[in-house]
Amino acid sequence: MNDTPSVAERKMQFLFTLRSRGVTEAATLEAMEKVDRGDFVKGLFAERAYEDMPLPIACGQTISQPSVVGLMTQALKVEPRHRVLEVGTGSGYQAAVLAQIARRVYTIDRHPRLVREAEVVFDKMKLGNVTTFVGDGSHGLPDQAPFDRIIVTAAAEDAPGPLLAQMKIGGIMVLPVGQSDTVQSLIRVHRLETGYDYEELRPVRFVPLVEGLAKDE
Repeated sequence: MNDTPSVAERKMQFLFTLRSRGVTEAATLEAMEKVDRGDFVKGLFAERAYEDMPLPIACGQTISQPSVVGLMTQALKVEPRHRVLEVGTGSGYQAAVLAQIARRVYTIDRHPRLVREAEVVFDKMKLGNVTTFVGDGSHGLPDQAPFDRIIVTAAAEDAPGPLLAQMKIGGIMVLPVGQSDTVQSLIRVHRLETGYDYEELRPVRFVPLVEGLAKDE
């Protein structure tokens, strides 16, 4: 008798775990049900794709813990007409989740290899509303700005000025901030007519936001 849970059972447990950890918004849960995290996890860690834990990917980066992806997505309050900028493509998982909700997702990463590998999965998923870029995400994408929503999946000491400037009035940015890799907070920034409003959401731990392009691995 085989006691190993089936993929369907693991996916059901995956969604139950998301709900139990605070991911409750219907659109976010629906998006995460549609996107198979297993498509973004390769090699030794593939069998752990449905566990609520960060996993290593190429270039010394990680694919975020699914509950954190869910919490960041729902904190972003994405609507169907929104244009979203993601800084830090990584595996492509977060962009694929956002693409289920937003009109268009622009995602940028300093690692050419990660962008190439994410593009393969986006093509396989037929995600025609995701546009990828290789570049220094700390500068955003001024040619595509302004954005309704911005999400940053690497930690900076403060919200980068160029990204703040590329938000629409009424826009929202969600990002981790902190001066070390051990003490970070997930914050939400609202752009108002008169400036910016900052809201602290929860402690997190992300890889640092690094300026400049990486050498292709």
